[in-house]
Amino acid sequence: MTPRTKEQNEEIRLRRLAQIRKAAADVFLNKGPLLEIRDVAAQAGLGYGTVYHYYSNKGDLLYDLLWDAVERAGGWLEAPLEARLKVPLEAQLKAPLEFPRASASGEAPAGGHFGLAAVADTGNLAAADSRSGSRETAAAAELGPVAAAGVRLLQLWAEDHALYLLHKQASEDFASLPEARSALLSAAFRREVLAPFAALLETGHAADGAAASGGNAAGPPYRLQHAEMLLAALVGCASLSLRRGKLHEEARDIVRFLKL
Repeated sequence: MTPRTKEQNEEIRLRRLAQIRKAAADVFLNKGPLLEIRDVAAQAGLGYGTVYHYYSNKGDLLYDLLWDAVERAGGWLEAPLEARLKVPLEAQLKAPLEFPRASASGEAPAGGHFGLAAVADTGNLAAADSRSGSRETAAAAELGPVAAAGVRLLQLWAEDHALYLLHKQASEDFASLPEARSALLSAAFRREVLAPFAALLETGHAADGAAASGGNAAGPPYRLQHAEMLLAALVGCASLSLRRGKLHEEARDIVRFLKL
């Protein structure tokens, strides 16, 4: 048998890391901080030793999982819903954003180059359910830009539990992580998600005549706070639907309930 090249070994390593992180996100959705490495191994269909080789503790696993999610967290604001549903999730992971990442010790997270990793079980994640996607696309077309973005975000959470976990952790100020790590993630989340969402809120609401009164727009701190509160509200409302596997079809109802 011909030995694998360094490139092939690296590809296998990245795929395995992505497989483990995806399984961890799925487990965390149900078990929260009670998650154990053995649970992740079972969910991923891997041996305990294999997962332990990559992540010897759940703290490092959660940290890498969240950084991986940060890299693609802002895409829902940019691409139309229909276009994102046509693009396999693993393809969406191949364009890493440019910002520094570091561990509490100042080193990059163990996985490295997250954007190049393709998730495992690509048959399940390659595309969203087409009929559900078509219904939500049509529904979003009837909504304003802010509400349509909310529908897109909820649908992405249904597909990618790591993205939901990122927003949930952000709504809790990453309190489950050590301060040095939480500060780095919080800063990246504010830059990549909160700031663009705040800009969308200002633009979208102004277009509807609901953002400013008497020509006085809210200042940047308030806009960020508003965006933060709305995302936290989406996290809370999505929780039950996500656990029931109904988030795709209930996304529009959630957005309307919150009057986005």
